[in-house]
Amino acid sequence: MGLADASGPRDTQALLSATQAVELRRRDYHMERPLLNQEHLEELGRWGSAPRTRQWRTWLQCSHARARALLLQHLPVLVWLPRYPVRDWLLGDLLSGMSVAIMQLPQGLAYALLAGLPPVFGLYSSFYPVFIYFLFGTSRHISVGTFAVMSVMVGSVTESLAPQTLNDSTINETTRDAERVRVASTLSVLVGLFQVGLGLIHFGFLVTYLSEPLVRGYTTAAAVQVFVSQLKYVFGLHLSSHSGPLSLIYTVLEVCRKLPQSKVSTVVTAAVAGVVLLVVKLLNDKLQRQLPMPIPGELLMLIGATGISYGMGLKHIFGVDVVGNISAGLVPPVAPNTQLFSKLVGSAFTIAVVGFAIAISLGKIFALRHGYRVDSNQELVALGLSNLVGGIFQCFPVSCSMSRSLVQESTGGNSQVAGAISSLFILLIIVKLGELFRDLPKAVLAAIIIVNLKGMLRQLSDVCSLWKANRADLLIWLVTFAATILLNLDLGLMVSVVFSLLLVVVRTQMPHYSILGQVPNTDIYRDVAEYSEAKEVPGVKVFRSSATVYFANADFYSDALKQRCGVDVDFLISQKKKLLKKREQLKLKQLQKEKKLQKQAASSKGASVSINVNTSLEDMRSNNVEDCKVMQVSPGDKMEDATANGQEDSKAPDGSTLKALGLPQPDFHSLILDLGALSFVDTVCLKSLKNIFHDFREIEVEVYMAACHSPVVSQLEAGHFFDASITKKHLFASVHDAVTFALQHPRPVPDSPVSVTRL
Repeated sequence: MGLADASGPRDTQALLSATQAVELRRRDYHMERPLLNQEHLEELGRWGSAPRTRQWRTWLQCSHARARALLLQHLPVLVWLPRYPVRDWLLGDLLSGMSVAIMQLPQGLAYALLAGLPPVFGLYSSFYPVFIYFLFGTSRHISVGTFAVMSVMVGSVTESLAPQTLNDSTINETTRDAERVRVASTLSVLVGLFQVGLGLIHFGFLVTYLSEPLVRGYTTAAAVQVFVSQLKYVFGLHLSSHSGPLSLIYTVLEVCRKLPQSKVSTVVTAAVAGVVLLVVKLLNDKLQRQLPMPIPGELLMLIGATGISYGMGLKHIFGVDVVGNISAGLVPPVAPNTQLFSKLVGSAFTIAVVGFAIAISLGKIFALRHGYRVDSNQELVALGLSNLVGGIFQCFPVSCSMSRSLVQESTGGNSQVAGAISSLFILLIIVKLGELFRDLPKAVLAAIIIVNLKGMLRQLSDVCSLWKANRADLLIWLVTFAATILLNLDLGLMVSVVFSLLLVVVRTQMPHYSILGQVPNTDIYRDVAEYSEAKEVPGVKVFRSSATVYFANADFYSDALKQRCGVDVDFLISQKKKLLKKREQLKLKQLQKEKKLQKQAASSKGASVSINVNTSLEDMRSNNVEDCKVMQVSPGDKMEDATANGQEDSKAPDGSTLKALGLPQPDFHSLILDLGALSFVDTVCLKSLKNIFHDFREIEVEVYMAACHSPVVSQLEAGHFFDASITKKHLFASVHDAVTFALQHPRPVPDSPVSVTRL
């Protein structure tokens, strides 16, 4: 025990020494070990001593994980379907899917006519795209399928490329329909390619250029286009096809001209169907809380109208046009006609953007309401695949319907399982029940379309609300509406987007300029024209613009600055240059006169004349010396201030100051530019700022900049804005700091004789 006790301190000391040595070695190892960047790590992974099989195993594991993540990203059904709460959601999705299918059946038939296609292709477009979106979509509540705006855009394309008449001769209806189906399916494939491509390169932000007033004005004009296109079915008229600009006007004029040829039976059929549908919709709105699901007025109308038409023989006795034969079963896939791509590329891009804009706007509304996120890029991919696969199976381009989406949400729909159920119900109709609707009057389908336009036509009231809220948005709405009505849907969208972007540029060209004053006993500066308590700081002008300064408004910024300062800067500079130029010319004349007298003295022979000339030369030299003293520019001379504090004044020479030249001086000695609104600067902005420094220094006013954000400062440095004359001493973190510095230095004191050159 004693031996142990005796050796204890020694062992403890040895143990501590060993521990310290290990710690030092470990510390040295970490200090001497080089830091590895990504390139070094890749080099070690490529040439390391690990076995080749281990490297391959690691590579395969990483590739598998990457592929799995990519698959889950672009196939969201694999993420949410395994976690689908069957007990909580299945019943609601089942009821919602049935309700949507009941609406989708008549709308699919009707919107196919709107697209200029046989009605059965509307059913195809209500099946394939809906099921594809179920697999790839991220919104849980939108109802993908036929939509009036998309259908009328497709109809304008099919009628222009496959018209009803050619060279004043009527084309066979079967041949015409086959050609239109080929055009519409090829258009759908091209639309899908555009949407998938934009989604994969993350161009989902493209829809942000379509503002809400633009979209509402466009859809309202499209609703008017849809309404006019259905007049021929309501009145039973046969119209010639019109496409391109002013086609809507030509169609309306032709309808008015042929109105006496209307079929009374067709008009009565459409009127009765429309009144019944309106009554049912009013009942649904009024009894919305009492009914478990809306009354399927459109489905009941289809069944009733088909039965009445078959029983009364509306086609054979009264001459009412009916849908005709609807083939049962699905059609085989058909490759698109690539020769039509060049003719369809412009319309396809427009339809792709419009369809995505409608879908993502509705999807975000429902996502905010129910607390989940919609991926805009994945939505592009999902819609694109829906149109791409649908086009191969002879569908026309689709988007989502507002009315069906609202029904899907209000009837308990919680996921796209409701969409899958509705597509399966449509599949049952295509395979077994579609042929039962061959006696359905087209006037009834036209009435269904017109009644469903009620919501979009209500957007005409936006004119009154936007007049009160925002006149610029009203202008966008009106221009979009007028351009779409007059120039058709594709050109109208292009014109409206260009106009809205130009309006943004124009609004940045006319921002609000203000002179700021200080709120007493604070470091807060506000517009003196809006805040009565804000007072200008004596001797200091603070100028601010509400928009960033760039090439489009840099000249306006400079002009507004000079105007708000209350000094005619350009006039003072020009007068100063004129006076200095006159003095320089006077000096030059005196020197020339001196040289002339010297020549006369050299050639003179009389002593008296020589004495007189020398006397004259001495007088001239004394006068020139006095003038040179006035005109000499000496950077070292200083003007003493007349005030008691004895501060230094400008280093400008006595003869070149505004006071010495007899010009009026500004009532402020410092100008502060509040640049807090700047988000970026371009080369034109840099030149404009340098010219401001030059011009105001010419009239003995020092310029400072305040509240610049760090990215803007970095851009100023990259543009070589700072130099010997404009240093970072002229840059302040806040307006108050700049004002405080300016009050302590009432006159500019340059660090060097280098002057700012006007650019």
